[in-house]
Amino acid sequence: MDGSVIGFIIWCAVGGMFVCLAVASWFSKKPVGFWANAQVFEVTDVKKYNHAVAKLFFVFGMVMIPLGIPLLAGQNSAWALLSVAGVMAEAIAIMAVYTLVIEKKYRK
Repeated sequence: MDGSVIGFIIWCAVGGMFVCLAVASWFSKKPVGFWANAQVFEVTDVKKYNHAVAKLFFVFGMVMIPLGIPLLAGQNSAWALLSVAGVMAEAIAIMAVYTLVIEKKYRK
């Protein structure tokens, strides 16, 4: 198996982990943390908050997977930069959505 295929499979597995995190967040009874090593603020409606965060994680994982397609072109391909830049932009976008929309809506 070619190294680029293995890299793409690992990329897809990481995207799949975000989808699994979304499923776990959807069914969680406690407020789900978004930021690492930070306490979750007091939430007005835990179920709706968890569903909003789960949707965010799901979209992140589902967009991340196709962003890995340029990795199939090979390790030294300039197209691989598209994958890296795409995930960076996607990560910044979900941080902005969480801070400006979700946190604002569900903070007590």
